[in-house]
Amino acid sequence: MTQQGVRWTADQVLALAPDAGSRKAGSELGAAGHWSGTGRSDEGAVWGRCEGSGGVPYRTVVDLADAAGPAYLCGCPSPKSPCEHALGLLLLWAGEDGAVPWGQAPDWAERWLEERGRRARERRSADGSGSGASADPEAARRRAERRAERITAGAAELEQRLADVLRGGLATAERAGSALWEETAARMVDAQAPGLATRVRELGAIPASGPGWPVRLLEECALLHLLTQAWPRRALLPKETAATVRSRIGLPGSPDGPPVHDHWLVLAQYDTADSRLTTRRIWLYGAESDRTALLLSYGAAGRAPELALPVGLAFEAELSAYPGAGRLRASLGERFTAPAPTGIRPPGTSTERAAARYGEALREDPWLDSFPVTLDRVVPTPSEDAWQLADADGDTALPLTAAATARPGLWRLAALSGGAPVTVFGECGHRGFTPLTAWPEGAGEAVPLC
Repeated sequence: MTQQGVRWTADQVLALAPDAGSRKAGSELGAAGHWSGTGRSDEGAVWGRCEGSGGVPYRTVVDLADAAGPAYLCGCPSPKSPCEHALGLLLLWAGEDGAVPWGQAPDWAERWLEERGRRARERRSADGSGSGASADPEAARRRAERRAERITAGAAELEQRLADVLRGGLATAERAGSALWEETAARMVDAQAPGLATRVRELGAIPASGPGWPVRLLEECALLHLLTQAWPRRALLPKETAATVRSRIGLPGSPDGPPVHDHWLVLAQYDTADSRLTTRRIWLYGAESDRTALLLSYGAAGRAPELALPVGLAFEAELSAYPGAGRLRASLGERFTAPAPTGIRPPGTSTERAAARYGEALREDPWLDSFPVTLDRVVPTPSEDAWQLADADGDTALPLTAAATARPGLWRLAALSGGAPVTVFGECGHRGFTPLTAWPEGAGEAVPLC
């Protein structure tokens, strides 16, 4: 059962929103005037009927007791999860006392909750009965060999394409535009190397992207060259480095680390999307293991990934690490409690040490864009036409990335600080620091910044 006596904050609810539009629409629906028949149960369900555009109310119910994170049902046609009505209902629940009273769930909500419970019991029963007969290992080995051969051929073709670009000069790449790289990326898809395809597509956005673009293009070409050279030599590399190369190429992997049982604080959650896929990144911190872990969840284009965990809450679960340098990525295993309010905070470090930790991580994974780190006692400070996080007790600072300075979260961070030190979790990389969540000095709730 969830700790329903302690409601979430509005920030924790809005952190579940799949995009800015849903966040805005959900905020507008978080008032009692839009709702009727609201209620909540001891088991962690919240329900209500929201006025609809056609005059028929949308029936909305949220299951807060699911250890995987909230689950939603709404009668509206939106493909987003959660939709604006589910967000509005949760904001109403998180607000004033009495806005969502205790009660008995109506039949339509009860049927959905019972069906969810039945499916959960069936999954647990299936998990305990074994996975059945395994696939033919010899056939799997042949498929893996054929794919490796295609990737090797694709890497060789990409290496030749990079050589042609550099031989013709970087100005040629600017004149060719993105078509050159889109064609090359398509060839990498044919070679079953989606990781290479993604990095090649990113090259197409660099030419004419602002001052210094030739340097950035050359840097990215060098990293791609390193990857295409590492692939055929993977058998000679240390085990963890070889696993990192396979991951960067785009080969799927399976978690191989022992399960880590811990109370996991949800540090941050944000989505990135392209025309094909929405990727959700969820950062967690283990209170007992003192470990930071990354969960990845995916949704088809236009749809939010299923896994959603409210920032600032904690839950008890097991995580297993994927192979690779740093072993940051993990798989979420058995969950023992639903996310609930907590006093857990990650330990912080200085800006100088944060930059050093990123440098140490690059030794193991040269393709690493950023590294998770928590900064302790820093002050957001404007610097010429940019911003930085300055150590309150030192003379060092980290510049914020250009993307971070363009987000509304920067002003939330500045308002939270008010010139005083704050604790900030984010990603530190070669382009600067991207703040994702912040905490005020002393006691206080986590404030999502993305």
